[in-house]
Amino acid sequence: MKRWDLFLFAGEPSGDLHGAALIRALLQQNPSLSICGVGGEKMRAAGMHILLPMDRFQVMGFFAVFRVLPSLIRSFFSLANTLLSLQPKGVLFIDYPGFSLRMERYLKRKGYQGKIMHYICPSVWAWGKKRVFSMEQTLDLLISIFPFEKQLFSSHFPVRYVGHPLVEQMQCYPYSDSFCEETIISVFPGSRTREITMNFPMQLAVLLDCLRKYNTYIGVISIARNDLRPLLEAEVHKQVPPEMRQRIRWSMQNEGYDLMRKTHVALATSGTVTLELALHKVPTVVSYAVSRIDLFLALRVFRIVLPFYCIVNILLQKEVYPECFGPYAKKECLADALDRMLSSAEYRHNVIALCEQVINQLGTSHASEQAADLVCRMLSGHRIS
Repeated sequence: MKRWDLFLFAGEPSGDLHGAALIRALLQQNPSLSICGVGGEKMRAAGMHILLPMDRFQVMGFFAVFRVLPSLIRSFFSLANTLLSLQPKGVLFIDYPGFSLRMERYLKRKGYQGKIMHYICPSVWAWGKKRVFSMEQTLDLLISIFPFEKQLFSSHFPVRYVGHPLVEQMQCYPYSDSFCEETIISVFPGSRTREITMNFPMQLAVLLDCLRKYNTYIGVISIARNDLRPLLEAEVHKQVPPEMRQRIRWSMQNEGYDLMRKTHVALATSGTVTLELALHKVPTVVSYAVSRIDLFLALRVFRIVLPFYCIVNILLQKEVYPECFGPYAKKECLADALDRMLSSAEYRHNVIALCEQVINQLGTSHASEQAADLVCRMLSGHRIS
């Protein structure tokens, strides 16, 4: 049986993106490194042997987890048994804390002999603060991407801040003039079916109202994955009257950054995309509608009550982007916030100035290269103190 050097796990599209960048950096530093794992097409293309497809682990929402729990449990133990049998020199889990932290603890408890690492710190500052102690007891290395995270852990625990991988992606992105110079209101509805069905109908209704009020604008809808286009198009055909459809354009998969560079203001479902928009200095209104049962579980069971939920606002601990979350994720909230942005140049300039503060805070670090260096050192037996 082949002895792999490194196992990587990514359970969602953003993890696949960051995992692919990490793999390229790892193989640049050590071309003979053998890497297997769970991931998507980006990680496969970067040089990883896929043991299981990432799609098997993708779930959104607290209640949805309960519905697919039997399948997740089977996948969990199947993967754990595979890792305990293969005994790679190291395992590294990318974000995805609900699954990853449990797997890390299980491997440690069952006598896994290699190094256990985690890239992109779980949001223990948002919920699950009790997990901090467990991570300190389980992990050999935590690689964080936000500067404030290290202070959450004890000084005896190896936590290294490497910067955010999105910064380096923007620095080397080959921008093109895919979009005209017309004034654009963009919509970024998300990369998962469930979050699109919860947020896009409301976002589209608000976009239509703004296009009617501000007739010099066009609307552009960003498609995170090509397979999501039929879902988005069906909602457009349902809501948008024929005479308005010529003012709606589409941004295809992998054109997101080109669109952001030309966007005047945006509507976005909360997620990694909000940070990407901030790095492009795009004034944005953020929404995140959830089902009633997910809202109940979040507030009453998991007690997730924060001053801010959008990562851009969390970074500065102030409102950069207006948030319409949970019970406030209503059309009226979204419409009022977007209209304020469109009608006030001063307000937009203030938002852009705050985005510049976010950019300054994250710096210009080459996160993937630094993370790869740490991982290679761990696999070579070097102690990171």
